[in-house]
Amino acid sequence: MTHHPTQSLATFAAELDAGALPGAVREKLGWLLLDFLRVASLGARLPWADWARRYADVVAKPGGAQVLFGGERLNPQHATFVNVAFGSSFDADDTHVGAMLHPGVASWAAALACAQETGARGRDVVAAVTAGYESAIRVGLAVQPAHFRRGFQSTGTCVGFGTAAAAGRILLNGRDAARRIAEAIGLAGGYAGGVAQFYFSGASAKRIQAAHAAQSGVAAALLAQSGFTGPTDIIEGSGGFARAYAGEWNEGLIEDGLGARWHIMDVLVKCHAAAARVAAGIDAMLTLRREHKFGADDIERIALGIPAIIQGRLTNPHPKDLQAAQMCLPFSVALAAKVALAPNVVPALTVADYEAGLGDRTLFDLETRTTIALDDEVEAASNALSTAARVRVVLRDGREMTAFVPAPRGSAGNPLDAQEHAVRFTAELARRVPEAACAEIVAMSRDLDRLDARRLGKMLRG
Repeated sequence: MTHHPTQSLATFAAELDAGALPGAVREKLGWLLLDFLRVASLGARLPWADWARRYADVVAKPGGAQVLFGGERLNPQHATFVNVAFGSSFDADDTHVGAMLHPGVASWAAALACAQETGARGRDVVAAVTAGYESAIRVGLAVQPAHFRRGFQSTGTCVGFGTAAAAGRILLNGRDAARRIAEAIGLAGGYAGGVAQFYFSGASAKRIQAAHAAQSGVAAALLAQSGFTGPTDIIEGSGGFARAYAGEWNEGLIEDGLGARWHIMDVLVKCHAAAARVAAGIDAMLTLRREHKFGADDIERIALGIPAIIQGRLTNPHPKDLQAAQMCLPFSVALAAKVALAPNVVPALTVADYEAGLGDRTLFDLETRTTIALDDEVEAASNALSTAARVRVVLRDGREMTAFVPAPRGSAGNPLDAQEHAVRFTAELARRVPEAACAEIVAMSRDLDRLDARRLGKMLRG
């Protein structure tokens, strides 16, 4: 069978009828909108958010797209860059584990920016966001794990295909929309970067990896709108993305079930500011602490059971900086043993927790007393939706306890409910906007046909 994935994604984006989406998909999209705004609000207060704003001050032309939580109005490309930098830069954004990428902040930021520029509303925005999620995830699934082994972070490579589809749906409408969106996707494929050396060397590059990829997809749609064209076989061509960036790939995964099988349903919403594949270990330690009432000082040793996929990359102890800490299982589990537990509140590890933990010598010592081993049951439970973990704790008083978490909170196998999403959103956004505005945005998330990007931007200016 001959596959044409680039054109298939473009046709899907051009023809998608948001009104025909299954109810469960529309509900999930509403939850993901609230989560995008929540994490962007958190990230907008962090130091690298100011760096992104300073960059935009230099390069960005004003336009009709709103920078979240401020008065600046930029062109869609650079508004996307800044807003994705807010939402993606501290590892709390939604994740597709199998595709190894963060599709949400990019898809939402690009679609909202283009809608604010053009006045698009409701179902057009929903269709654009859905096309963004599905395109990025499907390309990611098709090239993994070879893409990862070659040294690429797929958020920095595959997200551009998603935002080209999302922006293209809004900017390139009309009779020949499918062809023009394919040409935009072709341009976006030429901008893919995403080299993952920061995993090994540190630096703050990962804080804007998603932002750069996302703005590249929007730039591609703007270039196509202006007359430029990209190869309409950029993904599958003999010199195209898949062969250059992966070598081994499954091209059928991009088209398989397109428009019927919704990968957005598998997207994980994070409860902790950490890599998605370490979340189950954090949850396991927090569960043990709630059930058995102990703290870090009571622990003699810890044993972690892991799947093979995280061995090496996410298991190296004693991280040297914040980014490494957020991607380190033994440090994260030790931190979960140390953070304060408030009554009747499900704890969540924050960036502030990680920053404080880096200077805590007792966590270093606890990591030293932690062993890590492959675990067959953990391996069997880990899949493209989430990564499992087992944590065994031996206390100084001789007690031993074990927790096995097959899927972390927020994953498709252990999801948050509608009320939990609304509470998390409101708890954060009420710091910025009136309670009535929070309630209106929650209502909008539950009836996406009412989604008005310009109205949303005005409410979020605070």
